[in-house]
Amino acid sequence: MTAPRLLLAAVFLAAVATPVLCSVPDVLVNPLQGVSPRGGYLQGLPPSGGLQGLPSYQSPAIPQLSSHSSPLQVIFEWNALSYNLPRYPTSLIEAYDPLGSIFTGLEFTPDRYFVAVPRLFPGVPSTLNYIPRNAAGVVSNPKLEPFPSIEWQSPTGADGELANCSQLISVYRVKVDRCNRLWVVDAGIVNSETVVCTPKLIAFDLTTGKPVRSMLFPSNVLKSGSLLTNIILDDEDSLHTGQCDNIFFYFNDDHDPAIIVYDLAKDLVRRVSDLTMYPDPDFGNYETAGEKYKLMDGIIGMALSPINTLGGRILYYQPMSQNNIYSVPTSALRDFSAGDEQELPVKLVGTKSSQGIGLAIDKESTLYFSPLTEIALGSYSAATGQHRTIAVDRERLQSVTDLQVDPADGSLYVFSTRFQKYVAGTVNLNEINMRMIRFPREVLYPRGIEALGNFKPLQNNFHGIYARSTNVTTV
Repeated sequence: MTAPRLLLAAVFLAAVATPVLCSVPDVLVNPLQGVSPRGGYLQGLPPSGGLQGLPSYQSPAIPQLSSHSSPLQVIFEWNALSYNLPRYPTSLIEAYDPLGSIFTGLEFTPDRYFVAVPRLFPGVPSTLNYIPRNAAGVVSNPKLEPFPSIEWQSPTGADGELANCSQLISVYRVKVDRCNRLWVVDAGIVNSETVVCTPKLIAFDLTTGKPVRSMLFPSNVLKSGSLLTNIILDDEDSLHTGQCDNIFFYFNDDHDPAIIVYDLAKDLVRRVSDLTMYPDPDFGNYETAGEKYKLMDGIIGMALSPINTLGGRILYYQPMSQNNIYSVPTSALRDFSAGDEQELPVKLVGTKSSQGIGLAIDKESTLYFSPLTEIALGSYSAATGQHRTIAVDRERLQSVTDLQVDPADGSLYVFSTRFQKYVAGTVNLNEINMRMIRFPREVLYPRGIEALGNFKPLQNNFHGIYARSTNVTTV
């Protein structure tokens, strides 16, 4: 995973004509208008306790503005992530290193926050975890509870360890469906580039913690070193038919940029790609809070538009090493009759002020992103063209790796991580390095749905790499 210029993008949205998605220093600069077997896996164990003895969950109160002048609410914060590990043979789990754990994925259920901690660095004993939601306001830095159990967390296979490919190797992000299942994409790669196991998809029953579905990604949709770090669940058909398995999934391939599409009901999988999914060499240098580093990552951030009565949804995406956000209709992605050379009807949505990692969208079709250089949170309404800078906080919004909208109340949660320090090896364990932050809906829409400025026409100033993708249009 590399750190693109998402934060800058948000700031630029407020400032320019092609949606430059943010405006604190202008974050968005130029917005545009614009088959595989299902096998059995290890028997999972029910989630361990941890929910008893704590008060029932209540939505956190809207925070008061602090001396940071930033309307954010810190739910949890850590110097280093730690784990609630039961007594277990040390030879069967990864040895813990406080400098190895950095979270990249968040998902919600009514009683839990699910937290993905990939094996980017050595020393991660549990790659998929949860925190009881009723711990908010009770514990400031809770330990992570392995899910579904510590027995599911395989050693990495590095340093002579024996990895168990039926268990969990390295998880970046997860998704919950309407049928009480947690879908987990396991990248199978550790230490950023060591391939240990074939990537797989597993669904866990959230009541029992047991696996109920699984799929190994077939070789025809993978490339050498493919890295799957994001998962989007499209359950529109399931909603209409009432059938749990009428679901499409969209996965990113970061290292060999592409989108992998999986039709669960028909057990079909395909791979599609476009030059817009690739990193741009002009955006391989990053700077966050004065720390500089280099990365060349392709498509990572993805967000799916809400279901609408007219039918059809839009998948938004951004490569980490770019400053653009693009869109493609899911009807094109789901067209399994199209050949490998299908030209996707990609549109350029907007140009950000800098690179970014995560991307989220709410039920009003408002996109949220966090430019890495500006250290800010920005929004852009794909429905109305409105854009604004929500917050700038140079201490607490560094390197946001994920953004998720809570379906219960429409608030926005972000993971800030100081990722730049983990890459540079400058982490100070005496400082707060990771935070789970909440932005209440009243902060996201302080005066309701409002017009926040006009866009200027896009100037032809994007990198030549995009000009070669002739099917890309602006809106």
